[in-house]
Amino acid sequence: MSEVKKIATRESYGNALAELGAEFDNLVVLDADLAAATKTGVFKKAFPDRHIDCGIAECNMMGIAAGLATTGKVPFASSFAMFAAGRAFEQVRNSIGYPKLNVKIGATHAGISVGEDGATHQCNEDIALMRTIPGMTVIVPSDDVEAKAAVRAAYEHEGPCYLRFGRLAVPVINDKPDYKFELGKGVVLREGKDVTIVASGLPVSNCIEAAEKLAADGIDAKVINIHTIKPLDEDLIVASAKETGKVVTVEEHSIIGGLGSAVCDVLSEKYPTKVCRIGINDVFGESGPAVELVKKYGLDADSIYEKVKAFCK
Repeated sequence: MSEVKKIATRESYGNALAELGAEFDNLVVLDADLAAATKTGVFKKAFPDRHIDCGIAECNMMGIAAGLATTGKVPFASSFAMFAAGRAFEQVRNSIGYPKLNVKIGATHAGISVGEDGATHQCNEDIALMRTIPGMTVIVPSDDVEAKAAVRAAYEHEGPCYLRFGRLAVPVINDKPDYKFELGKGVVLREGKDVTIVASGLPVSNCIEAAEKLAADGIDAKVINIHTIKPLDEDLIVASAKETGKVVTVEEHSIIGGLGSAVCDVLSEKYPTKVCRIGINDVFGESGPAVELVKKYGLDADSIYEKVKAFCK
């Protein structure tokens, strides 16, 4: 069996920016002294006059991005998720969200898979923070193909966007001729009648693998990739809940305020359904190899399989 191709979505982000930069001369990229890590260095090499290194000053960077947006530029402000969503939250809220400016925030190194950098850098709260800002679009791509499509969609969308990328290389699962990325629309990766697994980002590929294991046990799981957390594809989630009667959410984020909360918000209002949330359970992360942390915190295929199986009983 051939080895599955794996690419970190932060790599996809850098490559997509460079591709778009060749098409659109109003695209500018800002970084906070992390161009090598966020991969905006790829854009910097191709278009040095349109790349601004703001230094270790994320709050200032958001203000600069806001100013550029008022001149007709389309700025992508880039840093680690912990700094972009955490440290600069006030500036994102007041300087970008409140005036509804056309700024795109490229947040890399999100979630537990940051690995050895430890709890201070493993941002498991960013989706919750960004969801609360009125008018903010929140995107969490699952692989290289989706990440590149998401960057283009963010550029084309008028208004503030938060894009979440990872450090760890993940399997490419969307390299299909019929793949289509549409903001606010989930993607059904596998049909099923017994339980719906709704996932975003890094765990999506693990959920597909878990579903195959469940099938061997006679549990037919539907798998949905939700790449846009806000606006959420409410119609798809409600329809799937009606089909299967049980819903499991899987995310590399706190179960508080992220995908799980968004799904529960919708279902509690429109179709009350039993839900199991899989994610980071109200704890901080720790330093360690990314793959081992993913397993320890229950986001690998085997752990997802066991939790869904127990939930279905």
